[in-house]
Amino acid sequence: MPVRLEQLISSTRERLEQRKGERPLADLEREVAKRGEGRPFREALAHPGTSLVAEYKRRSPSAGVIREGASVVDVVQAYERGGAAALSVLTEQDHFGGSLDDLREARAASSLPILRKDFTVDPYQLYEARATGADAVLLVVGSLHPDDLGHLYEEARALDLDALVEIHNEEELEVALELDADVIGINNRNLEDFTIDLSRTFELLADVPAGKTVVSESGIVNREQIEELEGVGVDAVLIGETLMRAANPEFACRELTGAEDTLVE
Repeated sequence: MPVRLEQLISSTRERLEQRKGERPLADLEREVAKRGEGRPFREALAHPGTSLVAEYKRRSPSAGVIREGASVVDVVQAYERGGAAALSVLTEQDHFGGSLDDLREARAASSLPILRKDFTVDPYQLYEARATGADAVLLVVGSLHPDDLGHLYEEARALDLDALVEIHNEEELEVALELDADVIGINNRNLEDFTIDLSRTFELLADVPAGKTVVSESGIVNREQIEELEGVGVDAVLIGETLMRAANPEFACRELTGAEDTLVE
């Protein structure tokens, strides 16, 4: 794994061990058993046009502080009013400033399906996600051995969680297709040096078979880019920094989705 990704995964594992010590898996299993049906994440992205997955995050390794003190409730409700199809909530603490509390708040404040955005490396995190209110989890192919990826994918399905299987190159796409992943995220950001190249989606999309739900991630900042992606068959875009920096996140969502009844700031 690239050095940067290794650091992210190392931090994730350290925090995970802390949480395991504080809360036994059996407790999470009981909470999961009490939950009702989830909100269908993949289905929310399957509508005509390109759907928007609007992301809540305070900071990132590449951008630094984005919107540190932003209210989860205010932001996700603005996203929903602005026409987002689904939410993504960062829960990684050390590099993104997130938490499971953010996920809980988002679940209580919005009716949209929610992706738990974190580096999922252990089945414990799947139970955390389901118990806290997530409807989908992120599985980064480049951070997992294919056997571990397969196990986590099947476990997620058993817990009624959709999985966004994220890839960045042809080799990772082959792994995702071998897994028969339903939702494939193409990350335009290289996690080795954090550079962004939107052409990554166009290059890899040609090798994705029909019937898959494809999400383009990173580097999308305006409606023109979304229209280009829509033209080649991308089902959804995941956008965080642009929306989190916007003075009016609801209006920014409307601009990106092309809604006709945009609000005047």
